Amino acid sequence: MNDYYTEQMVKKQTDMKDIVIKAVLVAATIVSFLAIMMFPGIIILPVIMIALDVFIFGRLKVEYEYLFVNGDLDIDKIMNKAKRKKQFSMNVADMDLLAPADAAELHQYQNARTYDFSSRTGQAKLYALIVSGQGEKKKIIFEPNDTIIEGFYMLAPRKVIRRDSSDRSAHSLR
Repeated sequence: MNDYYTEQMVKKQTDMKDIVIKAVLVAATIVSFLAIMMFPGIIILPVIMIALDVFIFGRLKVEYEYLFVNGDLDIDKIMNKAKRKKQFSMNVADMDLLAPADAAELHQYQNARTYDFSSRTGQAKLYALIVSGQGEKKKIIFEPNDTIIEGFYMLAPRKVIRRDSSDRSAHSLR
């Protein structure tokens, strides 16, 4: 039996929101230490703040795993290389379109609910996956490798727009 299987890991880049959260937590921890001098009864506050820092900092280290098996795509979020949480799952039968994120064919889906499972580096080959399900359209932004794109193309060639790697322009292969 020939299974089409591939998996890919993508590490999310630290963005400004993550930096602000970390800065606020560190500042609150420092303030809690200074508050002990004025109010010795709150000695437990810095301990709580340090525990909170460790917990939140770990949750800000995010990787996404794309798993493609025989037309099923699963996207999991992995926090601090320890905790895994399923974010998205679909079958190729639910797909309306897979195209580079800047493709003109995606303009009609600009009002779809958007989920971003990319590294957010600004340099990645982003693709948008349009999925219909439960009466709503979803736009999934992710950065699949060529093997995942080829897997979708083999199962639904009319629904896939591939990016030509030689000139980086989008075109449809039908």
